[in-house]
Amino acid sequence: MSPAAADVEYTLPIQRVQGLIAVARNKGWDIAAALADAGVAPELLAQGGSRITLDQAVRIVQRLWRETGDELLGLGLQPVPLGTFRLVCFGLLGAPTVRAAAQRYTAFQRSLPGVPPVTVGASGDEVRVSFDISAIVAPVALPIDTMLAACHRFACWAAAKRLPLRRVEVPYTAIPGLDDYDEMFGAPVVFAAPAPALVFAAAVLDAPLVRDEQDLTDYLTNAPAGVMGRRGFPLSITARVRHILERRLDGPGPTVEEIAAELAMSPQTLRRRLGEEGTSLRRVREQILRDAAIASLVRGEETVAALARRLGFSEPSSFSRAFRRWTGSPPGSYQR
Repeated sequence: MSPAAADVEYTLPIQRVQGLIAVARNKGWDIAAALADAGVAPELLAQGGSRITLDQAVRIVQRLWRETGDELLGLGLQPVPLGTFRLVCFGLLGAPTVRAAAQRYTAFQRSLPGVPPVTVGASGDEVRVSFDISAIVAPVALPIDTMLAACHRFACWAAAKRLPLRRVEVPYTAIPGLDDYDEMFGAPVVFAAPAPALVFAAAVLDAPLVRDEQDLTDYLTNAPAGVMGRRGFPLSITARVRHILERRLDGPGPTVEEIAAELAMSPQTLRRRLGEEGTSLRRVREQILRDAAIASLVRGEETVAALARRLGFSEPSSFSRAFRRWTGSPPGSYQR
């Protein structure tokens, strides 16, 4: 299968790494070694438009896990031993419903002193899963968002169904350039909230859990890729359009009329819905090309000329100009 034939690996904004670097420096961790191991060039850290692949992000986190032994990478009240998330997952798996799993976790969370306490509260037709990190002086986006995404994705996986979020609340202010929330959560994000929280419809609590232990063993393989990667079920119009475009990256892309027909709406409605989500068809197309280009350059499987041809550029120079516009850096900055 060619690189274009598979789903394009979405990339993470460099701001995710910048936040982690700040934590690492404060704690004296060897972040330089983690970046080198993942093949992330130091010069990319200063470019606000730079991106890293999912594989690079996973390798950075896994390296820091090995070196620090802290599964929450500084987010907990004390270091959280490796394997804690796995232990929690196995402890929750036998619960019959999401509600029962939440009650079970509340009962044994005292045995996890480093993990932020969790409160599950219902109000009207909503339920809020809130994490108490009040003792953390300077919360950083990457560990917080990863913790929230891990909780949500585990619940969806255990129930084997979509458990759509109404919104996500984070305690930090909006960070310019951090644009991957739709891929992580597929829900609106409220910034500067009192605490990190996931907000669902109350009916989610009654969803049955259907997975077994072998399923869980498979699910936890290569963590944290399952948490940091794209969700398996696109909910937003932007994500659904992206999946349609990715399927035809090899040749001429579908027209707006063809995309709209697949989504059972008019072209005018499609443009309006994308606008409401802060994007456009052209921007989504360019994000796919950008991500496909970055993934190829990091893997080193193609020359720049071959990559430019595959992505539909008439010559390498026009591809290089577009790549600089997308990321702020030349293609060579992403080659190992």
